[in-house]
Amino acid sequence: MSRPPTPVPVADDPLARERSHLAGSRAALRAMREDAESLDIKDVTANWVNAEVLARQIGERIKSLADLSDTPLFFGRLDYLHSPGADRAEGADGERFYIGRRHVHDHDGDPMVIDWRAPVSQPFYRASKKDPMDVGLRRRFGYTRGDITAYEDEHLSDPAEAATTSKLLQQEIERPRVGPMRDIVATIQPEQDEIVRSGLGGTVCVQGGPGTGKTAVGLHRVAYLLYAHRERLARTGTLVIGPNRSFLHYIEQVLPALGELTVKQATVDDLVAAGLEVHGTDDAAAAVLKGDARMAEVLKRAVYAHVTMPTEPVMVVRGSRRWRVPAYEIEEIVRELLDRGIRYGAAREALPQRIAHAVLVQMERSGEAPDDRVQDAVARNAAVKAAVKAIWPPVDPAKLVLRLLTDADFLAAHAEGILDEDELKTILWAKPVRSVKSAKWSAADAVLIDEATDIVERTHSLGHVVLDEAQDLSPMQYRAVGRRCSTGSATVLGDLAQGTTPWATRSWDEALAHLGKSDGLIEELTAGFRVPTDVITYASRLLPHIAPGLTPVASVRENPGFFDVRPVETADQVVAACEELLRNEGSTGLIAADARVPELAEALTAAGIGHLAPGEETTAETRLTLVPASLAKGLEYDYVVLDEPQAVVDGEPDERTGLRRLYVALTRAVSGLIVTHAAPLPPHLAD
Repeated sequence: MSRPPTPVPVADDPLARERSHLAGSRAALRAMREDAESLDIKDVTANWVNAEVLARQIGERIKSLADLSDTPLFFGRLDYLHSPGADRAEGADGERFYIGRRHVHDHDGDPMVIDWRAPVSQPFYRASKKDPMDVGLRRRFGYTRGDITAYEDEHLSDPAEAATTSKLLQQEIERPRVGPMRDIVATIQPEQDEIVRSGLGGTVCVQGGPGTGKTAVGLHRVAYLLYAHRERLARTGTLVIGPNRSFLHYIEQVLPALGELTVKQATVDDLVAAGLEVHGTDDAAAAVLKGDARMAEVLKRAVYAHVTMPTEPVMVVRGSRRWRVPAYEIEEIVRELLDRGIRYGAAREALPQRIAHAVLVQMERSGEAPDDRVQDAVARNAAVKAAVKAIWPPVDPAKLVLRLLTDADFLAAHAEGILDEDELKTILWAKPVRSVKSAKWSAADAVLIDEATDIVERTHSLGHVVLDEAQDLSPMQYRAVGRRCSTGSATVLGDLAQGTTPWATRSWDEALAHLGKSDGLIEELTAGFRVPTDVITYASRLLPHIAPGLTPVASVRENPGFFDVRPVETADQVVAACEELLRNEGSTGLIAADARVPELAEALTAAGIGHLAPGEETTAETRLTLVPASLAKGLEYDYVVLDEPQAVVDGEPDERTGLRRLYVALTRAVSGLIVTHAAPLPPHLAD
């Protein structure tokens, strides 16, 4: 009779020890959450305002301490040769540190998991055989549904051990993608880590091709900055700007998974609309011109044209005395305010005080001793208020833009030397509009109103803004974003090869100038981690035609992925390709020219295949998303069927934009791609 195997003591089983540490860390996290839940704000607050603020902060703290069962608390371990010191380890003074998504400590306050953003965690991403950074052992963990199932060691300080590619790291990079975007804290590469940990004071622009991780880098940089500069950013705020709602929904879980719950998300249209109803559309020529940076000067001229020099003195009556401020003196005040270059509204508010000050000077010369209350009273005097209204009248930004777009003479007067006659005709509305409310504003019009609003009153600036898919912004949109971080910094993310708007960015230097961040640092990511080798190689055939100066992405994946180009005759064959890919684990996207989406949706329904729209959550039953090519940017699927490449190209106003749209669509797959076509392929993809 065979004997059962002798149990291996935990002390002699490395995997059992790591599982034990994971269990202990989870228990410690639960205790931290329970401590937060047990706080009684009545004991520490004196009024209801403080109570509300503290209650919200405690609520956010409790949410940030959630233990996500499918997300490992730590993904790596560092064993230092020497103690890195308490100043680097958040109070830890040992030589072994578990690196995870957030800090976890036991009841004595000793860390069980170190936040990946802490200085002591940095060597997990940057240490190498050439530069071990005093690390003797780097251990990576493999997980299955939140449980440790494997580990892998690198003895960085052992010259006898050859440097090898981490299998666990490769598996994590190539793991099937289901649902929203996830964090990459376990797989951050050295060149990505340098960008993530760059300082708050500087703006960074990241040029990265498909699958290089630029979006993840930008989000992780926000998380790092919130860790390193939490108090400052808590005061000034942070914002992530994406191209559309589908994209924002796709990325919205990344920061909460890292314990960061206060970062707001928006599109550029969200920022500039400010309650404006946007229902109109522009043709390409009008949209390009309205997005041109020259429009900023036209708007500035139009706003300040409302200022008129005084021709009459101001007479202020106080009691039995009259005080006269001559027109020439008021003109000097007005010109000084104009020369200072302050906002139109701020200067308008300053003008009555300046006139009142001139009156007070006369009072003092006559022997009176007026104080600030007298100056305020004079500034509110009816004669002063009437003069200010005549000299520096209020300006409604929306009404101003409406007049520019509907009054040919008004537009011509303020665009002289800036726009030519054909350009004036391009942006003028064909039909008159009665009011701001009845106008059919376009997205480009909203940006113009936002610019005019900033000329009148300064836009509030945040501490840090992340701008993703920036290559599709117009110069005026860059200016709108730049106003939101005029006293802060930005992370600009994009790929010039994926610019699909008629006003797409031509160079990052130009973009940073429009953003107001000309001193921003431009970094380029060229190592591809998501798109399979065969797929990115095929898509890169388009680069010489759409962005000849860019370096093609070089895939570092060991798995070359699945790739096939198939001639088809009917939509049923496209559906069959989808069915084939759905047999694999993970998500599948069917990407097609917008005009072909209804036909394909009908074919999928007829075949009994459920499908989702972009941004909708995949489920075990429905893993197929039907994606119009115009909404594919920024999204990823494990497998993709790309229908009719030539139709994608033809769906755009010009060939170059169409080829860029095709480049985007070709690079959405992270495991496999099938290209189906009945029409001939674009010649740019020919062998």
